[in-house]
Amino acid sequence: MKVWLITGASKGFGREWTEAALERGDRVAALSRTAGAFDELVSKYDDAVLPLQIDVTDRAAVNAAVAQVIEHFGRIDVVVNNAGYGLFGMVEEVSEQEARDQLEVNLFGALWVTQAVLPQLRAQGNGHIVQVSSIAGVFSLPGLGLYNASKFALEGFTASLAAEVKAFGIKVTLVEPAGYATDWAGPSAVHADQLAAYEEVRAGMQRPAGKRGDPSATRGAILKVVDAEEPPLRIFFGPGPLPVIKNEYAARLAEWEAWDDVSQAAFGV
Repeated sequence: MKVWLITGASKGFGREWTEAALERGDRVAALSRTAGAFDELVSKYDDAVLPLQIDVTDRAAVNAAVAQVIEHFGRIDVVVNNAGYGLFGMVEEVSEQEARDQLEVNLFGALWVTQAVLPQLRAQGNGHIVQVSSIAGVFSLPGLGLYNASKFALEGFTASLAAEVKAFGIKVTLVEPAGYATDWAGPSAVHADQLAAYEEVRAGMQRPAGKRGDPSATRGAILKVVDAEEPPLRIFFGPGPLPVIKNEYAARLAEWEAWDDVSQAAFGV
């Protein structure tokens, strides 16, 4: 039996994984900004689910919620930082407030939760932190610059974190999903005001809508990841990302090699 703490648990991956954990007999602290989001689960699973209404950008509220989870369940085994949303807009189009809000939720929200749970995980000598990143955390697309920035930053601090906490028995995984039929590009999305100057760029970005993955299909995958003796630091969810990233990294290597004489000369020795 594992005790989970899942942020953004009312929708999308968070909801699927909350239900998957409860169905197999685990315990879940389900965090969401939406009041009453888990009434049905509480009726079905009673005190196996602890619903908490918080905003992950409120660091004090996060610390209080983690303390409440520990008091209620006695421990935390799996932490899933799933809370987040997509900000759509060219870099020039995004307002200061939109940019700050994107980073507050996608980056700092995950950071506050991670910092809050680490003392408990270190004291236990075990635990698993799962950060929900994205294909957009390793590959950039136009029109998603600040979303890309938030996920690249999440990947950066998480890779450092994994090395820092390994000696304490704490495992860390970045889940990098492809396109799924969640609310990410729908009701949960924020769109910046568009500038006419980018109309041609936007037109060139239009692509036929591809098949989107079924979020419920990730239930088995996330359980395999958290149950693994040696879980991966990074794992894609969905078949699309791997070929894309192979091409992206091959292009990066080729460019670095093409400019290597300039790189060497820049060292000055």
